[in-house]
Amino acid sequence: MEGQRLAAVLVTALLAGCGPATAATGGPGPGAIGAASSGHAPQRSWPVGVRQLTVDPDGPRPLPVTIWYPAAAPAGPAGPSTTGPAPMAAAPVAAGRFPVVVYSHGLRSLPELHAPLTTRWAAAGFVVAAPTYPRTNLRAPDFTRADVRNQPADGWRLIRHLVRLDAHDDPLAGHLAVDRIAAAGHSAGGFTTAGMFTSGHSARLRSGIVLAGGGLAGSFAGPPAPLLFVHGGADPIVPESVGRAAYARATGPAAFLSLPGQGHGEYLSPGHPGFTQVLATTTDFLRWTLYDDRAALHRLPADAHLPAVTALTTRALPD
Repeated sequence: MEGQRLAAVLVTALLAGCGPATAATGGPGPGAIGAASSGHAPQRSWPVGVRQLTVDPDGPRPLPVTIWYPAAAPAGPAGPSTTGPAPMAAAPVAAGRFPVVVYSHGLRSLPELHAPLTTRWAAAGFVVAAPTYPRTNLRAPDFTRADVRNQPADGWRLIRHLVRLDAHDDPLAGHLAVDRIAAAGHSAGGFTTAGMFTSGHSARLRSGIVLAGGGLAGSFAGPPAPLLFVHGGADPIVPESVGRAAYARATGPAAFLSLPGQGHGEYLSPGHPGFTQVLATTTDFLRWTLYDDRAALHRLPADAHLPAVTALTTRALPD
């Protein structure tokens, strides 16, 4: 999913060179979640719809976005285990209002390369919006790794767009719980995710998942938010120590899921050791932080437990 040239020098540059992200403006949107009552995440699985849109298509940084969402259409044949649920293009949205996850890809990657994870989150009752960043994606004609410092602001630009979308004539209108948003991302996308948690960030952003990433300058300020870090213990691209340092800087409840002996992202591939634990842990983390589901919080230690494959450390999690 990543170019193998993301080395320690890049990590150092990212840690030193990112400015604060632009926060969303305005108050939180409607809080009612039709898919499940607050305090209890849905236990069912939905078929998954997919659509494409572009934020600011005529601006200096047009942002194509892939959106996976719970669909109302009956489930079709199951997709291969390597891809997750088979998304249906432009399927009607399921009844209810669903929390949102903004998912950020890494260097030389694309949203669809992360579908084994993102489609499973959508099937569990989340709308996952994944931007294709203009200068770090796989097909970028002017690839520039230093542009990662600009991506947290892109993430906030997407959030503002989704807030407007929920209030206008759009198939997703009335289905987005825009006061219940998480950010997640892999590698450079993990740094992007951390960079969205800066001083003054909107309380719409309730939690974050940093996969094989670390912090940016100004990260982990503003309203404390639960954070989950996932990292391979033998990651040659972004060393686990970088993720551990970011975990230590987090000001709110935090958890660190380590996969000893694993590299930069094998555990994100179905069938690979650790994938089942990463999927269960990240999904229940989202259920807890976006649906206020305490049962999901209490499942995290069991979700993450596989001797010799995974190890979970937590700090200041609620009882």
